[in-house]
Amino acid sequence: MTVHDYSSTAAEAVADIPHGATVAVGGFGICGTPLELLDALLETGTRDLHVIANNCGVDGLGLGKLLAARRLRKVTCSYIGQNREFARQVLDGTIELDLVPQGTLAERLRAGGAGIGAFYTPTGAGTAVAEGGLPRRYGPDGEPSELTEPKEVRDINGVPHVLEYALKADFGLVHAYRGDRMGNLAYRLTARNFNPAAAMCAATTIAEVERPVMELDPDEIHTPGIFVTRTVATTTQVKPIEIITTRSLAEAINAVEP
Repeated sequence: MTVHDYSSTAAEAVADIPHGATVAVGGFGICGTPLELLDALLETGTRDLHVIANNCGVDGLGLGKLLAARRLRKVTCSYIGQNREFARQVLDGTIELDLVPQGTLAERLRAGGAGIGAFYTPTGAGTAVAEGGLPRRYGPDGEPSELTEPKEVRDINGVPHVLEYALKADFGLVHAYRGDRMGNLAYRLTARNFNPAAAMCAATTIAEVERPVMELDPDEIHTPGIFVTRTVATTTQVKPIEIITTRSLAEAINAVEP
């Protein structure tokens, strides 16, 4: 197993990601998202990427920067969210959209890493997810030009199940709270979202780590080092908040008083 010394930079770690690569990205919104690796990927000029992620970041952060630079060709995700640039590029036909139910997306990624070619799930049965007809690409007139095809549906114990295929990526980019010299990773709280699945499904997985350590206790490990190819230490601890909601002190006091 490779010993990880955390001496390389984010730029060095992503330098060999080629044009047209399929890249799985961990995170949810911008929580647990490998922001430094994505910024480094932006600087390389790599284009025509197929990104697999829960969503495509937010305007001006993470994958949102790659979107704004028109570096993405296709996005496989579970929702568009509040990213206005993502919505614009989908509707003007710049990006091919593969919209997948969130739990199905997580399982397709996990299956790709576990060596499972496909699986059946009741999610999506009886909807356009299974029956086809979801817009995959829009034309210049704003109307759908490509639609999804119907999927195989099988009755299992009296319940219709949809056949879904595993997802595999050329590269996986993840963000971990701690990582040791053998590449084992541990995520913190809700950052343990799509990161383990994105790390598993990729042929080459690159992790940015907040706190490198010599060794993690086996009970702490969320992603074993066998799935991790390269690790880099983060250079900043700034963690932006996607949506800030505040209230006055009086409102806060009234909320807790009987």
